[in-house]
Parts: sequence; structure tokens; C-alpha cells
Amino acid sequence: MAFPDPATLRGGLIVSVQAPEGSPMRHPDVIAAMAEASLDNGAVGVRLESPEHIGAVRRRCPEALIIGLWKRTFTGSSVYITPRWEEIRAVWAAGADVIALDATERQRPDGEELADLVQRARSELDAPLMADVDSVDNGLRAAAMGFHWVGTTLYGYTEATQSCRPPGFNLLAPLREKLPETVSLICEGGIASADAAVEALDAGADLVVVGTAITGVDLQVRGYCNALGKRGPK
Repeated sequence: MAFPDPATLRGGLIVSVQAPEGSPMRHPDVIAAMAEASLDNGAVGVRLESPEHIGAVRRRCPEALIIGLWKRTFTGSSVYITPRWEEIRAVWAAGADVIALDATERQRPDGEELADLVQRARSELDAPLMADVDSVDNGLRAAAMGFHWVGTTLYGYTEATQSCRPPGFNLLAPLREKLPETVSLICEGGIASADAAVEALDAGADLVVVGTAITGVDLQVRGYCNALGKRGPK
């Protein structure tokens, strides 16, 4: 689909439809069904991991707005969200409308530089990009490089923010104040309720991404069972 006018998306919900390795929920048909259910119930888009899942949802929901990424790990780098040009190209080829990638200052695999990847994605693919960041500075740096969307996705998940707990509400106001109006601000990570999603919008986010609280069956069930187990028999 053509990349929509950001103004038509403002205030909307994007559902991150992902499942961990080894989970039966990770089957492409299951991911596609959850994505369709999310869209049918009002989500403005979905965030998907891996070319396989992006392709499955694109076939089932041809008009869906898809933010695509590919989580891959490499020795010598802690960057795992669409880390290299190979992953960027594969995500785009699978049918993503927006490519999400780690936009922190951490060293990338194979010595690739973020600025070079952004330039190639724009010049060779003409692809809209979402920056997954952990700080205000990295968000502003990403916008200056040419990212269309900036998300708080990695707040609490990098070495520099490991003592912080998402959601990154404290990043929203300073980012919204300093980001160009043409750059959409996304709150992602740790949004566990509808009230928290509203709070994110009130704090300055244009869009909210929710994953585990909606589609994270494995983690949600485990959390309930752990809580019940700690309570013990009466």
C-alpha cells in the first residue's frame, strides 16, 4: 500500500504481532490471523517480525499498514532489530510499508554504519523508516538522518538504559518539542493497558504500539501462572 498521510494515523493503535521462538503462536498462519483480528477491531497498522510473517500478513491483509523488522543476533554487537543492509532489504522485499531498525549509537554487525544504511534505504528502496531508540538524543539524531518515525522501543533494553523501566513516557515531551512536525513520534514498549496508551498520547506521542499486552499469549499466561504459584495454597 502507499504510505499514508501521518495525519490520518494520529491517535491510532499499532499492534505488535510477534511470538517468541519455539512458541506455537509463531506459525505464520497464527500471526496472520492475529494481525487480521487486530485490524478488524480498529488498529491502524501492525508491527511484524521476520520476512516470513510480513509476507503471510501481506497476503492475508493486502491493505494493511505493516511496520516490518527482522530480529537477528550477531557476535560482537548487541544490535538485533534489523541490524544490517541484508535484513533491511529482506524486510522491504517481503512487503513492509515501513522498516523499523535499531537507531541507537551501538556498534552494528559487520561494521555497517547507521547513516549509510539510512541513505541506502532511502536512495535504493525509497523506504519509509522507523527508528527504534532509547533516548532523546538518539531520537533527534535519527530524525536528522532522515527517519520518518521515531519510537521509544528500546528504552530500558539497551546497556545505557538497563536501569530504566519502560514505557519511556519521559522521552515523549522533549522529543515532541524538538522533532520536526513531519516526524511521527511513537510510544512503544511497556504499554500494558488502555489507560497507559491514552497517557502516552497525552504526553506527546502521535501513535502507540502495543504488543505483549494484546498478542503476547506466552508471556501473559506465564505471568499469571507465576503470580498464582507465588501465592501458594491457602
